[in-house]
Amino acid sequence: MSLTLVSRRIFTAAVLSLFFASAHAQLTAGKDYSPIQPPQPTDSGSKIEVLEFFWYGCPHCNNLQPSLENWLKRKPADVEFRRVPAVFQDSWLPMTRAYYTIEALGMIDKLHQEMFATLHKQRLQLRDANAIFDWAASKGVDRKKFADTYNSFGVNGKAQRSIELTRKYDIPGTPALVVDGRYLTAPSMSLKADRTVDYDRFFQVIDGLIAEARKNRGGK
Repeated sequence: MSLTLVSRRIFTAAVLSLFFASAHAQLTAGKDYSPIQPPQPTDSGSKIEVLEFFWYGCPHCNNLQPSLENWLKRKPADVEFRRVPAVFQDSWLPMTRAYYTIEALGMIDKLHQEMFATLHKQRLQLRDANAIFDWAASKGVDRKKFADTYNSFGVNGKAQRSIELTRKYDIPGTPALVVDGRYLTAPSMSLKADRTVDYDRFFQVIDGLIAEARKNRGGK
């Protein structure tokens, strides 16, 4: 490798480092994020926890997915990401249970984005358990297995936990991301001049909050 190429790579890395440091330094509480007081304990052990509070029926959550999926491909190794289907009212519970059923069956990669597409592209309504079971069957999943898992003790417990977390973090709406039990932010806090979401900026905020969480943990 030539010295010129090495020098260019070092320069590029330095520029990127300065860019992200600048982005992190510009974060403003109350504008880019809301501090969570008091900070809440996490379930991620030594890793930095990032929680996505979402609802399948939320168009804003659907719009976030492409950028979120891209970010997940490059998220830092010391970050543990988890989805939490938020529950603001009883009518949201079927979709919450649907997510945890999909998760329990190990079908997130196959069915998570399919659920968003069904609701927001195909405009189909899945308002109750039977409609959800029929949908799962249409995707090649054993209907009885899906229904049994949906009605299981484990899925019920996770749905109740979602209710608790939605309240504990005082989630104002979906989508919202919580970083390490300390910071809450949402795409609606990263808007362009025309009031559309600046997803690049939003994930700069996420990266910055992760860096702050790392400092709080004594990491580099």
